Amino acid sequence: MTTIHGEVAAGFEPVREAFAANFAQHGDIGAAVCVYQYGRPVVDLWGGVADPETGRPWTGDTLQLVYSATKGATATAAHMLAERGALDLDAPVAKYWPEFAANGKADISVRWLLSHQAGLITLDQPVPLNEALAWHPMAAALAAQRPQWTPGTAHGYHGRTWGWLVGEVIRRVSGQTPGRFFADEIAAPLGLDFFIGLPAHERDRVSRMVYQRPAVDLTTVPAEMVPEELREQVAAWRDPQSFSNRAYAVTDPAAIDFDSPEVQAAELPASNGIGTAHGLARMYAALIGEVDGVRLLISETLASATKEQASGKDQVMLIPSRFSSGYMLPTETNPMIGPNSFGHTGRGGSLGFADPEHGIAFAYAMNNIIGGPNDLRATSLVDAVRKSLA
Repeated sequence: MTTIHGEVAAGFEPVREAFAANFAQHGDIGAAVCVYQYGRPVVDLWGGVADPETGRPWTGDTLQLVYSATKGATATAAHMLAERGALDLDAPVAKYWPEFAANGKADISVRWLLSHQAGLITLDQPVPLNEALAWHPMAAALAAQRPQWTPGTAHGYHGRTWGWLVGEVIRRVSGQTPGRFFADEIAAPLGLDFFIGLPAHERDRVSRMVYQRPAVDLTTVPAEMVPEELREQVAAWRDPQSFSNRAYAVTDPAAIDFDSPEVQAAELPASNGIGTAHGLARMYAALIGEVDGVRLLISETLASATKEQASGKDQVMLIPSRFSSGYMLPTETNPMIGPNSFGHTGRGGSLGFADPEHGIAFAYAMNNIIGGPNDLRATSLVDAVRKSLA
């Protein structure tokens, strides 16, 4: 039995039960979950092993890379600049980044970048990984790139490129890299244990990730044996030229080792945020209300930030998806707490979101990277929060 550490407020005991069940039944190795309600923590739990190779235990200050859950933090930075009047989300990106106008992109708005409508999911010529980590070569490549569809006519998940696209706008407007802006304007006022670009002295606190292979690799199964509802996706996974594959092949090599010190130290605002579940939940709590006197966005800005901008079939994921200006919105497969929730998932199971109607902010981080429809860990925790509220 995995020992569960931390605290749960009265009424939220179902979350502790679900968290323990994730270790006993659903494959968690090391993990943490945190829930805020109306600006105060009501669940703050952790347990398991941070590094299976050494047996190092997961503690209250263990840091975890949360993949695309990072996008919620980066989107927050953009909306703070918009609230200050420094950034107009409906203005052309080229207003702030003149080189971006090349190859038919002069009319792409900042909001289209945020909501995955720009058609810049990939590059005709991938950028060497060491150059991409250095930032400027990747920004230059994206500025020169032609869109893959007419911008504004469709949406598709910009899994990797989103961070450099939105991050470069933040850099041009604020004069700070996106990781530095986040550190100074969001993390510092709230005391968040969360980084986009990990300082070297924090490296020893980071967990080591474990990657689960699927029980069945559907790309090796005869097409007629693939479940009908998955055939389009599987066909795309088999095609190296599909958007589903090319969206993650923007560097050379395409595979990125997110456990490496070099990758963790770089700023990848789409995918390498590293922090505690407590830090991520606290950020979302400060988006929907005050947390120890700090609120990140006023209600009017938040309403604009979370208004739906794109929905329907995703050109990359080939499933229905919904986006506001940077945040994921609830879907049938990721309902969060309710229709007013907003946040972002991350590869393998991590999740951060807020629900202003119920005053809830939630985050879950873990080192066993599973993901897919059979991964019930985040869903069971959110269900337990919903049960607690009922």
